[in-house]
Amino acid sequence: MNRPPYVNQMPPQAPGGQVIPPNPSVVPCPPPQSVQVPPPSTPIPHQIPPQVHGPMPTTNPMPQPMRQPSQPSGAMMPPPQYPPQQVRINHPMAPPSQYCPPAPNPQASPQPNRVPMKQPSGPQPPSPVSPILPGGKRPNAAVSNTPMKPSGVVPPNTLAPGANAQMHGSLQKKKKKISDKILPQKVRDLVPESQAYMDLIAFEKKLDFTIMRKRMDIQEALKKPIKQKRKLRIFVTNTFYPGKNDPEGHEEPIVPSWELRVEGRLLDEKPENVSSKTVQKRKFSSFFKSLVIELDKELYGPDNHLVEWHRSVNTSETDGFQVKRPGDRNVRCTILFMLDYQPMQYKLDPRLGRLLGIYTNTRPVIIQAFWQYVKKNRLQDTHEREFINCDPYLEQIFQTKRIKFGEFPSRLTQFLQPPDPIIINHVIQIEGPLESLKKVSCYDIEVEVDDTLKSQMQNFLLSISSQQEIQALEQKNHETVDFINQHKTSREFYLGFAADPQQFIHKWLISQVRDLKVMTDQTGNPEEERLSDFFFQPWTQEAVCRYFYSKVQQKRVELEQALGIRNP
Repeated sequence: MNRPPYVNQMPPQAPGGQVIPPNPSVVPCPPPQSVQVPPPSTPIPHQIPPQVHGPMPTTNPMPQPMRQPSQPSGAMMPPPQYPPQQVRINHPMAPPSQYCPPAPNPQASPQPNRVPMKQPSGPQPPSPVSPILPGGKRPNAAVSNTPMKPSGVVPPNTLAPGANAQMHGSLQKKKKKISDKILPQKVRDLVPESQAYMDLIAFEKKLDFTIMRKRMDIQEALKKPIKQKRKLRIFVTNTFYPGKNDPEGHEEPIVPSWELRVEGRLLDEKPENVSSKTVQKRKFSSFFKSLVIELDKELYGPDNHLVEWHRSVNTSETDGFQVKRPGDRNVRCTILFMLDYQPMQYKLDPRLGRLLGIYTNTRPVIIQAFWQYVKKNRLQDTHEREFINCDPYLEQIFQTKRIKFGEFPSRLTQFLQPPDPIIINHVIQIEGPLESLKKVSCYDIEVEVDDTLKSQMQNFLLSISSQQEIQALEQKNHETVDFINQHKTSREFYLGFAADPQQFIHKWLISQVRDLKVMTDQTGNPEEERLSDFFFQPWTQEAVCRYFYSKVQQKRVELEQALGIRNP
C-alpha cells in the first residue's frame, strides 16, 4: 500500500552548500525574511531511507514531531501543501533579539522533496529543554523548575516544611550506614570539639562488633542442648483406710482399702544469680515417658495387678499419680519410671560400652567417643584415610578387620538399646498400729533439665525494647548529621559566591548545562558539539539515514495499527 512520504525538514544552507558557522562576534543581521519552499514534484516512497547529499547541516534545536496522516488510501497521496515557513537558526551565544535568518541561495541546488512538518493536533510529547542564553531566557522552550547545582557547589536548602517532612520520611526508609554518621573533614577542622564525637563513633563500632560476636556465640550455643543435672525427690505415700462392720446391720459395711500416691519435686538447688521468677516449676509427669506400678500378682490376680501410664500427644501434665485398691494386708509393689530424655539417649552394648567408657548417652556423643578411641589408638589407615583398622577388641565386636568410618553410624544401630528404667521396690505397709496409717518414703533420682541460662539467652535474643531505643537514637543521630551537612553545603555555597561571583556563576552555568544533558538523556561531548566540524564527519550521513528510517518505520507501525492491519 502506497503512503505519503515523511521527510524531516532540513535548515537551508549558505552558498556553496556550507553551513553558517556560529560566531559570537557576528553583527546583528537584518530582520528575518520569509523563505518560500517549493512544493515537491514527485513523491518518494517511505520504504527507502532518504539519502543526504553534501555536508550535514546543523541540527534543528526545536525539532517537531511528524503529523500522523488523517486520510490514508490505497494509492499514494500527494504531499500536503503548507504555507511557507520562516526558518531561524538560534545561535547559542547571541541574545534573543539577534536571531539571524539564513540568506537565500539562488545558486544552490534545490533540496529534493523537502516538506515542512506541521505540529500535530493531538497531545504532544514534552519538548527538549533548549540551552540557556545570556539574560536568563530560553528560546522557545518550556523550562523545568528543577534547580540545578554547579559542580562542587550546592545551593542552600530552600524546601518547605512539608517537603522537609517528606525528605525525612524517605531518609527513614533508606538503610543507614555507619559512614553516614561520620562528619566531613571540613566540619572537623572548623569545629575542634567534633573530635569527641568521632571518638564516640569509633568506640560504638568496637562495641557493636563485640555485641554482634556475642550474639552469634549465643545463637551457636542455643543450637546445642544445654542441660544440667538436678536431683528429683520422689515421695511414695501409702494410706490405709480400715473397714467398718455394723453387727446390727443398720449401715453397709466398709471394705478396708489403701491408697498409693507417687509425687515428686526438684530439690531447691538454684544458682545464686538466678531469681525464683525466672525458674519455671515443672510438673512431675514431665520428667517421664511412662510409669508402671506392678502390684503383687498373687493378691490381685493377673488382670488387675498392673497400673500403667504412657505419654501421648494429648497428655496433660500432672503433679502425681494415685492408685486405690481394697486390701488389709501388706502389698509388695514395683514402680518403674522411664525417663523422657531430650535428646534421646540409648543404652550401649556392654562390650562396646566398656571399650568406650559409656553406658547410656546420646548418639552423637557415642560416635564422638568412638572417634576419640580411634585417634588415641591410631587405628586410622595411613593410606586410605576413610578406613579404620580394627584392633582385637573392635574386631571381636564388629566381626571384621576393617570398617569404613562413614559406615559406623549404620553399624552402631545394632548395638543401641532403649535405656533401662528406674526401678523402685516399695512395700505398702498396712498392718500395724492405727496411729501409723499414713507412711511416706523418699527416693532421689538424677534427671536432666534445661539450663536456666538457656532461657536467659533466648530472652536476650528476642528482646526488642533495647533495639527499638537504639534505632530511635540512630535515626536522631543521622538526622543531626544530615542537618550539619546541609549547613556545611550552604556555607560553602555562599563563601564561593562571595569570593568570586563571576567565576562562581560561570561554573554554575557549566554545571547546569551538564545536568541538562543528563535530564534530557543527551550524550556526547559539549565542547566538540559546539564546533561545526563535528557534524561534517562521515558518520553523520549514516546516522541521519538510520534516524529517518527508524522514524518512517515507527510511523508505519502506528498507521497500520490505526487501520487495524496490525494488532498492538
